[in-house]
Amino acid sequence: MSEKVNGGALKLNYKRTFIIGFAFFGILLMWQVWDSYCSSFLSELFMKAFDTTESTDVQWLVGIMMAIDNLAALILMPIFGKLSDRTNSRFGKRMPYILIGTFVCAVAFPFIPVAFHHNNLAALIILMVITVIFAMMYRNPAVALMPDLTPKPLRSKANGIINIMGYIGGAVPTVLGIFLVLSKYFTNTEGAEWQFNNIWVIEIPFLLASVLMVVSALVLFLLIKENKVKEEIAEDLARGEQEAEIEDSVENDDEKPMSKANKTMLILILVAEFFWFMADNGVSTFLTNYTRYHLLASTGSLSINTIISGVMSVVGFATAGMIVKKIGRKWTLTIGLVLTVLSYVIWTILSFAMPPAEPQIVDGVVKLNPFPVYMFIIFAVKGYAMSLVHVNSFPMVVELCSAKKIGQFTGYYYASSMLAQTITPCTLGLLMLNPNFGFELLPIYAVGCMVVSAIIFFFVKNVRLNKTKEDVKVGLEAIGDND
Repeated sequence: MSEKVNGGALKLNYKRTFIIGFAFFGILLMWQVWDSYCSSFLSELFMKAFDTTESTDVQWLVGIMMAIDNLAALILMPIFGKLSDRTNSRFGKRMPYILIGTFVCAVAFPFIPVAFHHNNLAALIILMVITVIFAMMYRNPAVALMPDLTPKPLRSKANGIINIMGYIGGAVPTVLGIFLVLSKYFTNTEGAEWQFNNIWVIEIPFLLASVLMVVSALVLFLLIKENKVKEEIAEDLARGEQEAEIEDSVENDDEKPMSKANKTMLILILVAEFFWFMADNGVSTFLTNYTRYHLLASTGSLSINTIISGVMSVVGFATAGMIVKKIGRKWTLTIGLVLTVLSYVIWTILSFAMPPAEPQIVDGVVKLNPFPVYMFIIFAVKGYAMSLVHVNSFPMVVELCSAKKIGQFTGYYYASSMLAQTITPCTLGLLMLNPNFGFELLPIYAVGCMVVSAIIFFFVKNVRLNKTKEDVKVGLEAIGDND
């Protein structure tokens, strides 16, 4: 199906984009479960291994282990990106990597909580490493599939839809987590201990994630014929190159170097991206432990927090087009960074103004504090703000390359983010070895990283479409059907 309508104007094929989004659905589905459980699994087993009751004593080890996925991504994603760029199979460039990686991950992933349940630290680490390696095999090709099959001027809009699909995937285990937390087993005073002793409470989210990952990969494989689609839209992809939001045109030549202006733009975007992921991943990695060990509150409330943030992210994906149409990608992304900084500043102020209460022991059982309501509001704002960042940043990077290098530039984008996500858990874990640095300083760390990111991104040149402008839909139209 051609993308050209209305006398030759480019228009996004929404149906195909939603289907491509199943790849991202599977990615965020798995990582949401990973982030929600694995840091606590590691904390508990490391505390037992080192015979300590102080969680801060082992957070440097937790940080290192939680950085494994990011270190693997830093090394493997550019490799698989280049390999998929050069692959020409009857299933396409990206599909072989998506299928193999997904199925191996789906087999290994459900055994992670089994290893934890049996207090086997070595098995837990081995299973995490296997999962990470094969997740990296499919992650780059899965993400690169969207720009492969979408003309450049339409990629921000398409990326909004892809991210909506991803957040739906992330919401599945979150909703399940709320159900488990609100079940009768968590109403008794020993609910948290029961969670660790009953295998099914921690196994069900992992098992469900694996099943849905396989289903999403099969849907993608059966409904998207990569080679066929590329042939159908070849002319539109060529037109998209002419209408790209870049300072200098991109040559479809592997040997020709990038222009100085485009290279500067790429470096600034990647460095700014590095720092916003330093903040974002630092918070997401340690938020469960922050809630459990600093707020002394139930981590079950984090599921509600994640859903609120996710809903606001979807709102951002649906409304970003209106902002982009008015002020362009650069300033839309800048607004997202500034709002995120403000949300973290408010979090810092309120966390010190309203410190958590000392734990109370009732009938020999520690009574948990209520989860702070202000956290829901802060993460709602942050969810919306970061959606403006993510919906524009990846298209800005792959805008700077030809169709032959999409996997490679996808690798650059993820190398920057994964380098940050490798460094930030280790950095925070090591900082917590200092008795003067505890979980209460987590939002301050996030503020510092986000401020640096916003300053660097300010110097990215604001390039608007200098030829035929994209007709950017807004609001609910941005996720409507295409006849």
